[in-house]
Amino acid sequence: MAENLLIDGLPPTEADLRYQALVNYGAYTSFRIEDGGVRGLDLHLARLDASATELFGAPVGEDRLRDLIRTAVADRRHAWLRVSLFAPDILPRSPSAEAAPKVQTSISPPPPPLASSVRAQVRTYVRTDAHIKHTAIFPLIRARRLARQAGFDDVLFADADGLISEGATWNVGFLTGDTVVWPEAPMLDGVAQTLIRAGLPAVGLRSVIRPVRLTDLATFDGAFLCNSATPACPITAVGDHVFAANRDRIDRLQAAWTSNPVQDI
Repeated sequence: MAENLLIDGLPPTEADLRYQALVNYGAYTSFRIEDGGVRGLDLHLARLDASATELFGAPVGEDRLRDLIRTAVADRRHAWLRVSLFAPDILPRSPSAEAAPKVQTSISPPPPPLASSVRAQVRTYVRTDAHIKHTAIFPLIRARRLARQAGFDDVLFADADGLISEGATWNVGFLTGDTVVWPEAPMLDGVAQTLIRAGLPAVGLRSVIRPVRLTDLATFDGAFLCNSATPACPITAVGDHVFAANRDRIDRLQAAWTSNPVQDI
């Protein structure tokens, strides 16, 4: 276990684990190791460093992150890695400390995709500080749990005015012909979403970013979700609205993602 969970490249101490069990303040990213590298690694590292500055008052540094990722990955060619940031000096009653955060790495076998298709329940919710991939995920787990209890596979968030943002742990795209429409709303701009967007021209698709509301669903002929574990998965229903699953376009979206090269760590 110790070799799979490291903090600053060393086995975790009881104090660090106790802090993380009791204080839910931090940021993270996770990604697939493919043949010893990572698609979009530069994007993951840049997001972590920006989150460190915003949450802890000090950057963590790309060179330090790369060194710790190399230590965690060791000689593995294929794996799943989560990189988390936390600062034990930041406490609920004394949250003002500023310091470069500690870096926790957790490595495991690559997970399967979320699903082969998804029926999403709509819930009214906007994540706090939605642009940060932070560790406050109670509302996400709760929403997904309630969706499954209601007979759905997952959950899609919209605000009180019906403005669609994102899923519990994924971004959403809507399809109209050969155009991908990405919602414009408070949300996490995911790495998988960014990679797909960059690769769309190579597969004959284009994209736009604009507000999408629940009342717009009938104007689209498809929808999909994406994250680092699931580059593209068809959404076959949002609430009562049903979408056809167009396998050709899903394959093209996955090809857009894979058109981005694996980057060396």
